Amino acid sequence: MDNGARALLGAVATGLAPLPGTAGPGRTDDGPLNWPGYGHDRARSQARSGEAESVLCGTGRIGGHEVVLIAFEFGYIGGSIGEDAGARIVAALTEARRRQVPAVSLIATGGSRMQEGVRSLRQLQLIAAECAANRAAGIPHIAVLRDPTTGGVWASLGAGADIHIGVRGATLAFAGGRVRGDASGAGTGEDFLAEGKYRAGQLDQLVDFDELPAVLARLVDLLANRPGADPAPVPYALGRTDLPPDGWTAVRWARDPARPRARAYLDDYFQTRVPLRGDRAGGVDRGLLCGIGRHAGRTIAFAAQTGTATTAAGFRTATRLIQLADRLRLPVLTIVDTPGAANDAAAERDGIGPAIAGVFAAIAQARVPVTTLVVGEGGSGGALALASPQRLWICPDAYFSVIDVPAAARILKRDAGDVPVLADQLRIRPQDLLADGLVTGIAEPRPGNA
Repeated sequence: MDNGARALLGAVATGLAPLPGTAGPGRTDDGPLNWPGYGHDRARSQARSGEAESVLCGTGRIGGHEVVLIAFEFGYIGGSIGEDAGARIVAALTEARRRQVPAVSLIATGGSRMQEGVRSLRQLQLIAAECAANRAAGIPHIAVLRDPTTGGVWASLGAGADIHIGVRGATLAFAGGRVRGDASGAGTGEDFLAEGKYRAGQLDQLVDFDELPAVLARLVDLLANRPGADPAPVPYALGRTDLPPDGWTAVRWARDPARPRARAYLDDYFQTRVPLRGDRAGGVDRGLLCGIGRHAGRTIAFAAQTGTATTAAGFRTATRLIQLADRLRLPVLTIVDTPGAANDAAAERDGIGPAIAGVFAAIAQARVPVTTLVVGEGGSGGALALASPQRLWICPDAYFSVIDVPAAARILKRDAGDVPVLADQLRIRPQDLLADGLVTGIAEPRPGNA
């Protein structure tokens, strides 16, 4: 159970120390607007919560790594943000950038503090500016969304973080129940809870409260380990080791249900990994796995297709993953395995074209190296979008084609019996692609497994 900011800090971090300028006796005056009774509310909140303001900011160690911590005390005027609380948060984010260490925000808040008017609201701009400065500087930021997290703090400090962790059962919404006119909180539904935000692709992980220390330790350990500029090594081929005798055999091998899929490759490649989920715009593609993991002591980001048609939400999630890796200077591994991009009416409504364009741009603009392995079907632009132009490998039981071969037969007005011949003409086998200079190499099996 969440027992408040100080107890939570003690549960997730060690070696805690307050940041200079973010602590003090607390104010008990009526504030900049001379709001009647505000001073009394502040004094009562201090007595009840034991804290001088709604946020505690300090340094500590999580997973053996130094971090800057921002913890909200909901018992102090509902964890709301005024000028003093805003100044503390800004100072903490600035300190994370100065120290070049991750920032971890443990949020529980009702939003802006009405008793300070627009002065309070303006803190959201100042906080958002510091979040943006930290992103530009490559400072990782993890936000834990506790119960409740509502208002502008969710839309600035919370949603502005790199990684979002929601606590199960927590109210998580831009507008709280009273703002919506639902003072009782009844009938709000899952859309206003962490579970709904996870389903809608706005959270990376959904955890029980007692899981937080272990989850944060894993994440911080991965994010604090900057691997340098070397590309991600090519995974070993896990399936067949012989090469297909013809093009249609290459297609049949790639479509074999028994062929190893992305999860098998990720399990073989990473010693540990954590998921990053959703496109932040209401969508999740369960056929695309994204996250960060540890391979041979290095942190590597990954985006892996699992053999299904990739949706617009999937491509947007991959774009988010690649852009995050680029900011944090993490090499990227992409695993390609798709018959192509989703092409139904729903995909068109969801913006499949612009979503694919976003991945192309993210890879083209990435300053970190991107390594790609085609492990099965390399279907048209839906596969090419995740492929590195410089470091592209393919497994022996995979293929890469300009289009699905039967679809090519229909477009060219060829009979179905011509599909095998057309597969050869398209030169889609691994050895064809290597001979034509279109792939860097054919992946090899783990030594001793050939």
